[in-house]
Amino acid sequence: MSTFDERESAFENKFAHDAEMQFKAEARRNKLLGLWVAEKLGKTGDDAAAYATEVVKSDFEEAGHEDVYRKVAGDLGDKASEEEIRAKMAALLAEAKAQIMDEV
Repeated sequence: MSTFDERESAFENKFAHDAEMQFKAEARRNKLLGLWVAEKLGKTGDDAAAYATEVVKSDFEEAGHEDVYRKVAGDLGDKASEEEIRAKMAALLAEAKAQIMDEV
């Protein structure tokens, strides 16, 4: 294998790894967001966990995170503003990435 082929393979592997880590971080963020929303809705235990799973699944409706935002915003109603939800999503993504890096 030539040096060029080795470098190309390394870049492809890094891209695949980065994409996998981003997917895991977003899924973890969605779970954490679901638990946060569940708490605001007064859900606990199994109900909170089931709601968090619903939030994770809602991310598969379309590309991006707007589908997740719409789900939680609709469920929260006037219990949280758009700014609060989006800020929480950003903070939880950073937290999820940190958690994943700690596990590696």
